[in-house]
Amino acid sequence: MSVYLHDIPLSQARARLQEALQDANLWRVLGTELIPLDENALGRVTAEPIWAEISSPHYHASAMDGFAVRAVSTNGAMPSTPVTLFVSSQAQYVDTGDPLPEWANAVIPIENTEPLDENGQISSAVRSPSSIRIRAAVTPWSHVRPLGEDIVATQLVLPTGHTLRPADLGAIAASGHQTIRVARKPKVAILPTGTELVPIGSKLKAGDILEYNSLVLGAQIKAMGGEPTRYPITKDDFDSICETVLQAAQTHDLVLLNAGSSAGAEDFSSKVVEKLGQLLVHGVAVRPGHPVILGMINKESGNLVPNPSSLIPIIGVPGYPVSAALTVDIFVEALIAKWLGRRPHELPTEMATLTRKLVSPAGDDDYVRVAVGKVGEKLLAAPLSRGAGVITSLVQADGLALIPSGVQGMEAGEQVKVHLYRSRAEIERTIFCIGSHDLTLDLMAQFLAEHDRRLASANVGSQGGLVALRRGEAHMAGSHLLDPQDGSYNISYIRQYMPNIPVKVVALVGRDQGLIVKKGNPKGIKSLGDLARKSQEGGVQFVNRQRGAGTRVLLDYHLNLMAIPQESIAGYSQEEYTHLGIATAVASGRADCGLGIAAAAQALDLDFIPLFQERYDLVIPKQHADDNLLAPLFDLLADSQFREAVSQLKGYDVSVMGTVILED
Repeated sequence: MSVYLHDIPLSQARARLQEALQDANLWRVLGTELIPLDENALGRVTAEPIWAEISSPHYHASAMDGFAVRAVSTNGAMPSTPVTLFVSSQAQYVDTGDPLPEWANAVIPIENTEPLDENGQISSAVRSPSSIRIRAAVTPWSHVRPLGEDIVATQLVLPTGHTLRPADLGAIAASGHQTIRVARKPKVAILPTGTELVPIGSKLKAGDILEYNSLVLGAQIKAMGGEPTRYPITKDDFDSICETVLQAAQTHDLVLLNAGSSAGAEDFSSKVVEKLGQLLVHGVAVRPGHPVILGMINKESGNLVPNPSSLIPIIGVPGYPVSAALTVDIFVEALIAKWLGRRPHELPTEMATLTRKLVSPAGDDDYVRVAVGKVGEKLLAAPLSRGAGVITSLVQADGLALIPSGVQGMEAGEQVKVHLYRSRAEIERTIFCIGSHDLTLDLMAQFLAEHDRRLASANVGSQGGLVALRRGEAHMAGSHLLDPQDGSYNISYIRQYMPNIPVKVVALVGRDQGLIVKKGNPKGIKSLGDLARKSQEGGVQFVNRQRGAGTRVLLDYHLNLMAIPQESIAGYSQEEYTHLGIATAVASGRADCGLGIAAAAQALDLDFIPLFQERYDLVIPKQHADDNLLAPLFDLLADSQFREAVSQLKGYDVSVMGTVILED
């Protein structure tokens, strides 16, 4: 019987898997191995306590270059009443690390002695004088590393279940060990499936999908302490997948079956698990990663009655990249931790303020990728793309905001728990930019990284950026809002959306706006007037920017001047949030054209019809403009290399870069 879409809670899914593993005697450390004590032991997990076999140091050792003495013989030494000690009978020269003579219990650093010859005169033989004169007494065990100062034989050096760090290796060596018994690395087979998949490096045709999930999953397993094996792609054939799974099960502790976990005609993963063992779960109330499969399979293919000792777990991992990665984080990390005998890795958490409203499916634990920044004393979380196929959203994410099941979304301004991918120190070096999208910001992020700053951007449109500044939710906003009354940019909108907030407005670039069209311009589009063509006249499918975007304001201004009704344009309500999104829509055939910048057309090898020139500004509240955090940004605006890099982008004018437009 299929159990797909039962949407069981995450806690229940985990409990089912754990119970099955306990029944199979697999909820434990899988095994141990003895390995040499070398740098390859880094990151391994101790399988037994490590007790010191020797003390360190194992003798009383000098901690300084100087003279070993009896502390009592230095009594009374003062600047005005120095004491003279005869070398050999009362003092003996020692280097750092040398054993102390049995009669000595202190060391006088060489720089605190005056070497004397046999006549009591200052000698040049600082290490072999006849006697030494001292002007300060020493206490017993001064400048001495006594036996066992670091480690005492028989003491506990490291407990079981400890993940080895560089310093740990030194402590183990110092305690007299040459080998370590560690937990065996769990062996994890990663099986990508799908007829549409092609290996990395393939020449792509329509319908092909690069198979890189196994690369990501393998790296995750390795980081967790496991030993991944990436199998070649298996096409969507039930018998072939069964055969590959059984083959992998012979030599691995866990099988990750990637893709085919949904309910499509060629989604075989659940059927494979049912045939080879027991399907425990198909569908978990978590997003992304909803169609995850959990099961146990019998690696003895001919055995109709499964032997618990022959069972291993299998996880059907969803095909979308984000879902796949989060599934491994949610289900596999805890399992590998148990098999290694360590605690599961836990990301640090912080409470942060949401910058915009989030809608969440009822009943699901919803993991939302967020950019995180600290603006003033406020920690902010700006939601990124929620698409399960958008792997770059994980790259850009500073953390995951968890909206627990039972909560149907959260409003802007509410506090949300964020599991941080980055340290608090990194976040505090982050410049948080919310507003209009521009390719220059990507270059700026690259250059700022060389000056110990991160630039995190969230694309919400020019108006949305100004609103974010008013709420104290960003350090700066990119804006290019045209005032239809006087043709100026941004100032009137700043006064409207940010009243009584002192700001510094700095020009970043001048840029060309125009129509992005397919290569060769097959529709013969020349102006905005062509957007209103009737279908019988060779109608045009348009793609627009979102409401509040400066590009949309520019479009509406000129449509009004030309008396072109919005409703006459096919696709006017179809929205994208970036210029590259516009270009992608045109390149993919979803639209014939869209209004955007020349650089976006250039990036995707599309044609561009220039129509307007505009100025793109950075709007910065004065309190942030004067902060040291943004100092490298202002330096960058005067940097010749940065200007040159921007000027290489099509349609950009850097002559205005750094010009202060307004400063309250």
